[in-house]
Amino acid sequence: MEFQNNIQIKNKKAYFDYELVEKYIAGLVLTGTEIKSIRMGKASLVDTYCLFKDGELYVRGMNIATYDYGTYNNHEPMRDRKLLLQKAELRKLLRKTKEKGFTIVPTRLFITEKGLAKLEIALARGKKEYDKRETIRERDLKRDMERNRIRKY
Repeated sequence: MEFQNNIQIKNKKAYFDYELVEKYIAGLVLTGTEIKSIRMGKASLVDTYCLFKDGELYVRGMNIATYDYGTYNNHEPMRDRKLLLQKAELRKLLRKTKEKGFTIVPTRLFITEKGLAKLEIALARGKKEYDKRETIRERDLKRDMERNRIRKY
């Protein structure tokens, strides 16, 4: 059983599809087999989003693969997981998401030095199609400049 110390699972699509306004670090309510799978790096943030249920924040669509050495009590991979934030932060996020165009997206899943799983979430505004094209153009220009700089030396 090989655990990695520096787990950094990123949601690259969130950076492309959304303009990130504010970031928060939230704890996760997990079962034993879920944290073991995350420590092995077997989690995905593709197509994840956060929603409020009864005044509490949950992450939906996060896939944590079943634990290989788990028994009959292994976890369900795609279940909704509760996020742990302070009440003031939850109230602020709830107020902001009621405004037009704002949503909450998970951007990064990581393990702290203490061994706890944390989820970085961001209050985000969806980008328009022309904004996405601009992002692609900037990325291509940056890549070309890097290539030209390397060739000169």
